[in-house]
Amino acid sequence: MSKMIRSKRVLGLFVFSLLFLSAVFISQVSAEKKVYKLKIQSAFPRGDLSMETLKVFADSAEKYSNGQLNIKIFAEPEIMPGDQLFGGTQLGVVDMLHSMGGMSGGIVPIGYVEFNLPLAFRIDEKDTFEEKAQAVRDFYLNNGFMDLLRKEYAKHDLYLLDIHTYGPVPFVLSTKPVASCADLKGMRIKAEGGNLAFHGAVGMQGTAVSPTETYMSLKLGTIDAAEWDVSAVTGLKWHEVAPYWIRGMECDHTTGHILVNMKKWDALSDDLKAALHKAAEDYWYATVTAYENEIEVVKGLVKQGKVTEIMLDEACREQYRKAAYEMWDEMAKQDDASAQAIKMIKSWRGIK
Repeated sequence: MSKMIRSKRVLGLFVFSLLFLSAVFISQVSAEKKVYKLKIQSAFPRGDLSMETLKVFADSAEKYSNGQLNIKIFAEPEIMPGDQLFGGTQLGVVDMLHSMGGMSGGIVPIGYVEFNLPLAFRIDEKDTFEEKAQAVRDFYLNNGFMDLLRKEYAKHDLYLLDIHTYGPVPFVLSTKPVASCADLKGMRIKAEGGNLAFHGAVGMQGTAVSPTETYMSLKLGTIDAAEWDVSAVTGLKWHEVAPYWIRGMECDHTTGHILVNMKKWDALSDDLKAALHKAAEDYWYATVTAYENEIEVVKGLVKQGKVTEIMLDEACREQYRKAAYEMWDEMAKQDDASAQAIKMIKSWRGIK
């Protein structure tokens, strides 16, 4: 074989190797820079504070992923009604949902424990709004509670990414002044999940009403009171037709969650999963700040006489407490996971 032929073959192999390595490199770079366009829908309408604050989550996800995670936010009912969101996320109609456990407790029983177990997240031993919030987050992350929840949602092909706060819930607005359980008896209240029974225990009539229909229901007298979070005033303006803020039965912080379609979650690389976790943590702290600020806005409206703050009398608060602890024991009977969750909460709160 001539030197020229050998040289050509060596040159050909060299060029081929360069082309192969170049293709591999380009392929790797392309994969690393793949942009994931994801959709998240909230169970709550525009004007709801937690829904509006979701922009922090989307912006942080894009930042931490160097642009690979592009999350588009939708409010209820822009893609589907809120009561269809759990199933829609399972099916991949949306990639993530923003909601709370009470809306899916009929499917995942521990959801009723997760969302506003009455008085469970009343943190009287802490002074500030932020300290109370951190106590709740520490309980979730450091006591196995989050692990238990993730295990239960995973059975339904959903990954529990993280939690966020709604601040004090139930945040109750009434069309008339009330100060005792005698005043509450017979009143019709728009409520969610387990709170239907919670208010029922003091004589109120719990009614399921869509958040988008609540303002008009209060105005027309179809219902006498409604519960939400503080954005019932600052975003949804329910105080215009129900100006009495009834207090004494609320938690200091009530949590919601972000759930991710499990197939979409599993398809992400570890670094993108980490980016989503960091973004969700940013969102948690953003909701703490947002709800604290909005509570201050409501206190300002109280000073202006546009909202009237009323504390229930001690006898009524005690009736609510008694009902709450009875509900804890009943919820523990739902399934093994609920029993474990209630046991954790009782130990944490020092309740026998």
